[in-house]
Amino acid sequence: MNFDDYRGVWVFIEQNASKIEGVSLELLGAGRKLADKLQVPLAGFLLGHEIKPLVNQVIAYGADEVYVIDQPILKHYRTESYMQGVMLLAQKYKPEIILYGATPNGKDLASAVATDLSTGLTADTTMLDVDATNRLLEASRPAFGGNIMATILCKKHRPQMATVRPKVMKALEPDSARHGKIIEEKIDLKEEDMRTKVLKIVNDVTKKASLAEAHVIVCGGKGMGDLQNFQLIHELAETIGASVGGTRDVVEAGWLPHEQQVGQTGETVTPKIYFAIGISGAIQHVVGMKNSEFIIAINKDPNAPIFDVATYGIVGDALEIVPKLIEHFKQLKTEKGGEISYA
Repeated sequence: MNFDDYRGVWVFIEQNASKIEGVSLELLGAGRKLADKLQVPLAGFLLGHEIKPLVNQVIAYGADEVYVIDQPILKHYRTESYMQGVMLLAQKYKPEIILYGATPNGKDLASAVATDLSTGLTADTTMLDVDATNRLLEASRPAFGGNIMATILCKKHRPQMATVRPKVMKALEPDSARHGKIIEEKIDLKEEDMRTKVLKIVNDVTKKASLAEAHVIVCGGKGMGDLQNFQLIHELAETIGASVGGTRDVVEAGWLPHEQQVGQTGETVTPKIYFAIGISGAIQHVVGMKNSEFIIAINKDPNAPIFDVATYGIVGDALEIVPKLIEHFKQLKTEKGGEISYA
């Protein structure tokens, strides 16, 4: 394999009902940095039906080029049809790096493509960088239960591929004045050739809002001591109109259900305000919340790693500090007529 034939950083632009998934826009921001380091174009590739209106948005968020396969057979995601589209593009244009969102469809597609291209794939990445001298993608993710960060390289195969968790990268500010190149392709695939059929799309309207969408989160750790003390986390959250989260230890102890876990094996969140209370700051947790706009940490250990990522830190006993916060916010709500603004 001649690696000199492979150039460019590509991002899979996942769309659903002609709306681009947020993680794809985040990956364009991350991909822009990698492409600039390698001095190559950044490309988005877009598969679906009646999706050409999305091209300008992809360019506005940082892409220099957009590869488009717009056919009725691609209206709904299916592994077989989408994989054939990606294989056609990858084999014809030979990108050196391909990034996918670590969504159900993104992970499914990436693993299928990696198998057919006989290349490597790093799953659930939380950090990306590139060794520009050796043109190696440095895809990092927590390992050994979140106790270390492992950086994984794909030295012998191309393209280098990774899936990246939503919310861990930041999208660029869109620039509608940007211009880019559009490349259209077609796949030779008929509906009667497909082994799977989409019979119906069912939207679950009863599903609760994800913790990942919350604007304010109060997250508690095992430093709260026990389930009874953890009720202070719920009381603070209720007082300020926030969502409740917890660390893996809290979930394993049965204090919260898994869907409220923040961290590598839980939700990745980017709220406006994040309270980290009684949380030491293990890597496994930090990767799930480090991109929060404001992080307020409360811990009695002045050397707790959580203070390294905190915007504001309070050293002290959470069981003494949290009740005072609750009292203060209740008084503030009374003065403000029952509401607290986070503008």
